Amino acid sequence: MKRAAIKVAVAGAGGKMGQTLIEGVRADKSLQLVAALDVKGSPALGMNIGGLKVGSDMRKAIAAADVLIDFTRPEGTIEHLEVCARLGKAIVIGTTGFPDPLKNAILRAGRRIAIVMSPNFAVGVNAVFKLAEVAAGILGDDYDIEIVEAHHRHKVDAPSGTALKLGEIIAAALKRDLKKVARHGREGDTGARPARQIGFHALRGGDIVGEHTVIFAGTGERVEVTIRSQSRMTYALGALRAVKFLRGKRAGLYDMNDVLGLK
Repeated sequence: MKRAAIKVAVAGAGGKMGQTLIEGVRADKSLQLVAALDVKGSPALGMNIGGLKVGSDMRKAIAAADVLIDFTRPEGTIEHLEVCARLGKAIVIGTTGFPDPLKNAILRAGRRIAIVMSPNFAVGVNAVFKLAEVAAGILGDDYDIEIVEAHHRHKVDAPSGTALKLGEIIAAALKRDLKKVARHGREGDTGARPARQIGFHALRGGDIVGEHTVIFAGTGERVEVTIRSQSRMTYALGALRAVKFLRGKRAGLYDMNDVLGLK
């Protein structure tokens, strides 16, 4: 017997990522787009995107869906999350830049509903997460680590959630406290580089979709792990894998390692 399509609502439908997600949902026969959601005052409201009119009624949109996909802004995502929790609906969160209090709200919601949250849903990026972890474990403290990321001029948070996740993974592999060893950019007379420091550098310009490089700089050699995203569709396709993963899942906070079977 054929399984029913998973009903999907997309938040931030008027944005570039929202439109890419809608395109991906519509192209997948196992999914059904049931709502396109955006904030009040958005110029996208009332527009026909993906065969649906974009609306701002959160409760109506989420109630119609099995899963909400949200790649928006932290404050908006938390509002959507609260509605999902009240209605018992799953959510896929690709939003980044959450302050600690909002991260705690997500943890609490994970006790009530199924959530997949990741700073980056692209499958290739998640492969890079694993490669960086393995490289850090092999190379150890003899190699200096710098993380460089580049994004389009409209990105509002820095460093990117993906860069921070890379730092967290590498710090854990090397048994370092990232909050103590992270260094964000350098200027002036900085002195010699501390051996256990992990550097972060954010570039912004043009229409760069997303690039991340981890540099392991040793004596006489340099190891680099790089991912360059050329289309937002890579993020969308990973998010759709997360949507399918959530079918029938118990309440909990999952990530792309769960989705991809990397744990």
